[in-house]
Amino acid sequence: MAYSEASVVIGGLAHVPVLIGTFWLFQNWRSGLVKDISDNEPPQAAAPISPPAKPSSTADSVKKAAHQSVPVNLYKPRTPFIGTVIENYSLLKEGAIGRVNHITFDISGGDPDFNYVEGQSIGIIPAGEDANGKPHKIRLYSIASTRHGDNFEGNTVSLCVRQLQYEKDGATVDGVCSTYLCDIAPGDKVKITGPVGKEMLLPEGEDANVIMLATGTGIAPMRAYLRRMFEQKERQKNGWNFKGKAWLFMGAPKTANLLYDADFEWYKSQFSENFLYTKAISREQTNTKGGRMYIQDRVLENASEIFGMIEDSKTHIYLCGLKGMEPGIDEAMTQAAAAKGINWSELRPKLKKAGRWHVETY
Repeated sequence: MAYSEASVVIGGLAHVPVLIGTFWLFQNWRSGLVKDISDNEPPQAAAPISPPAKPSSTADSVKKAAHQSVPVNLYKPRTPFIGTVIENYSLLKEGAIGRVNHITFDISGGDPDFNYVEGQSIGIIPAGEDANGKPHKIRLYSIASTRHGDNFEGNTVSLCVRQLQYEKDGATVDGVCSTYLCDIAPGDKVKITGPVGKEMLLPEGEDANVIMLATGTGIAPMRAYLRRMFEQKERQKNGWNFKGKAWLFMGAPKTANLLYDADFEWYKSQFSENFLYTKAISREQTNTKGGRMYIQDRVLENASEIFGMIEDSKTHIYLCGLKGMEPGIDEAMTQAAAAKGINWSELRPKLKKAGRWHVETY
């Protein structure tokens, strides 16, 4: 998923934004280096829990050490890795809105090896030049595969990309990089940079709890988390067996737009004690007020259980999608917290400081 160059004007699926790993990348992001993502639809305006314990200096040291071991900027814009497209196929069912593809690249043979971990992103440099005859800017896309890749061999990386479309001077314009990626074919060569990002990393503990709130292609990092948790080959390779509870809230405009739905349903059937899967399908479901169903409505419906999990210091919350989803989620969390006598505006920064509140919106 990637960041958009302009306002998204059609419903569809979100491309995920990520933190930029270097000052150079940050400057370019500020000047338009944003992911081609869109939400499912514009969200509607949307016993007391003890504050999370402050991490000890030892915990801080462990966290910093873990983050220092995460690979960052192995390949930079001036010296990108040249990956090869292995597969590129649609993720949507008949009747869906927009265009969303799953794309996998061969990243073997690098020097250094192109390594990454779940929750990171890579940069893509589209082929060709812009209207001024200059190379296209990098777009960042959240990685949708685990560190072992979809083939479990550690030599591929996958993306979930929605073709961006936006209005300019009365005409519909296709996003440069998202269209490029949706159109590439197996065997094509692609310039890849990164990986970057440490905001969305999974906790180390096998007994951690993970609450995931995603819309559209914001599902990319969540797919990577869930594959790491529940794919049998992953569990064998990791030496890491998830024992906590994972709860995915997924938003989409239509059932046909639900991404990786069959995989998540399978995880739910096989790991019912560890995985909950809740959908918000805005054009097909209604909330308690008779309006369209959004993720924030599902949060309110499950407020007691959510805050029961948040009370556990091992619980982490991940939010990924368009920035427009944040106000609705924040309002829902505020109402849900208030019902338990909690001030969400005070609790949220404490969760953030404790490294338990992870947000990538754009």
